[in-house]
Amino acid sequence: MSKKTRREFLAAGLLGAGSLSLGLVAFARYRSTGRPPRITEPMGSLVPVADEATGLPLVKLPEGFRYRSFSWAGTKLHDGYTVPRCADGMGVVSQKGSRVTLVRNHELTGNSGPIGDPEKAYDHSPGGTTTLVFDTESEELVDSWVSLGGTLNNCAGGVTPWGSWLSCEESVFNPEMAHLSPPRKQRYWTVERERLPHGYVFEVPGEGVARPEPIVDMGQFFHEAAVVDPSSGIVYMTEDTGPKAGFYRYLPNVPGQLNRGGKLQMMKVVDRPNMTDYLIVGQQMDVEWVDIPDPAAGLTRKHPNGDGVVQQGLAAGGTAFVALEGCAVMEDRVYFTSKLGGRAMAGYVLEYHPGLEKIWMVYESAGHSYFSGPDNIVVSPRGGLVVCEDRLNAEKGAQNVCGLTRDGEFFRFCQVNPRLKGVYAGHDLSRSALYSEWAGATFSQDGDWMFINIFNPGVTLAITGPWQDGYF
Repeated sequence: MSKKTRREFLAAGLLGAGSLSLGLVAFARYRSTGRPPRITEPMGSLVPVADEATGLPLVKLPEGFRYRSFSWAGTKLHDGYTVPRCADGMGVVSQKGSRVTLVRNHELTGNSGPIGDPEKAYDHSPGGTTTLVFDTESEELVDSWVSLGGTLNNCAGGVTPWGSWLSCEESVFNPEMAHLSPPRKQRYWTVERERLPHGYVFEVPGEGVARPEPIVDMGQFFHEAAVVDPSSGIVYMTEDTGPKAGFYRYLPNVPGQLNRGGKLQMMKVVDRPNMTDYLIVGQQMDVEWVDIPDPAAGLTRKHPNGDGVVQQGLAAGGTAFVALEGCAVMEDRVYFTSKLGGRAMAGYVLEYHPGLEKIWMVYESAGHSYFSGPDNIVVSPRGGLVVCEDRLNAEKGAQNVCGLTRDGEFFRFCQVNPRLKGVYAGHDLSRSALYSEWAGATFSQDGDWMFINIFNPGVTLAITGPWQDGYF
């Protein structure tokens, strides 16, 4: 397919943040045709492109785009520690001239001990964050260090307007309650030396190393993403669990100072106690919010599975979702994804309008043979919505990074090379990267570079090219 010009793109109303809803045009088409959205390639066919750092054709991109990989798992950080595995959520927290600072999560559990300096770690867990400084002029990683250690399963999170990173734990754990949890979870955690509770949000500064203090009022649950609405200071959070998960908001007592306490609430979709399966694209539903009286009671004797917070919300009339993942704020809207929601249990994207207190679905995957398992999402500097794929049946094909257009269709921008072979930094890429999910998509503040992670084995890519010709 030939590329669309920028003029054509603008004429179609697909660029620029504006006030239009994603998928407004799609609503009528969905209803009239009943056909699932197509995955298109309006920026041109994807072709294998060699990594300028390793020479390996790691990914496929449209013509004119190039990339460099850096900070592979198992190599060394500038502070002397080893780069951890499982690179997940990530965000650009600042840019000074050509130097872009990113904070990257590492979704790790087990009993291997904390990354970085154990004296600065929260606990004995191996999860945490690394901070990376990439120079866009030299196109090199110029600094890197462990910025948070001792946390558990740091999955996604979000950048704050004041230049920090919210790192979210996706596992709920209390040492005194561990013996009550199912044996499967005990084996999964393997955290005999843990001494502190987990399942919280931690704030990581843009510079230096975090003081590892959980923000307890933001709740103890299976955290995924956390994004701040800059217009209100409210933090919106997703929960990645099932069969019942919540969508939450945190109203801080002092906007911009999250650790000074606040109120946790869970979304209630009026007359919809369950939003896990059948929804109609474009159907607007009213939203209310219910209070969570005890945000720290995620794992208790009554709730040994760690679902104490969502059960409080459900008891108050809140709505159950399933496997909520990415979350992003665009203008006056909040977008979030469910990896397993929808009729095909293959995922959907929801749009919430805080000013109207309404919510609707803008995309639903028709099945795992289509784009499915929408995970991390981010808004590009030009107003597009970038969606990382985490398909359950990844062994059936390499995963994609896609964009959601304003007419409700997905277009492919990037794909792990389905013929990837080779070994780098001790990793057999045909066994790791080939089947990996994408994670942590984020953009430099000048919009010239996209940074994104291949989760397994754990590596970051810096991608640049003719953005002006396409949808980002």
